[in-house]
Amino acid sequence: MKSWKVLLVDDEEEFVTTLAERLKLRGIDASIATNGKAALASIGADPPHLVILDVLMPGLGGLAVLDQIRTTDPKIKVILLTGRGAIHEDDERVPPGAFDYLIKPVNIDDLIEKMREALDAP
Repeated sequence: MKSWKVLLVDDEEEFVTTLAERLKLRGIDASIATNGKAALASIGADPPHLVILDVLMPGLGGLAVLDQIRTTDPKIKVILLTGRGAIHEDDERVPPGAFDYLIKPVNIDDLIEKMREALDAP
């Protein structure tokens, strides 16, 4: 597996910390941010290959962060996480700029496979 640099963004600190640890055990360079502003600062300082981004966060939410990522560095792949089953009510489409989305709780193997697909995509 080639070296992946991944930023995990979720306001649920225990969830995102545990997920980062599990990815690191699999040889993936994972860092965390617990809010949208911290995520954008981290991306600006050290851009990752991939961002795993929670949709619903207080303050600057995931879709707003996605929009800013698309504006500043459209090469960064983004996978959204949602606990609701759809990003928007009654709409199961992937928002523009995101590679895909997964529903929480996410299976680690499914997440890694989706990460692989995103990073292999043009």
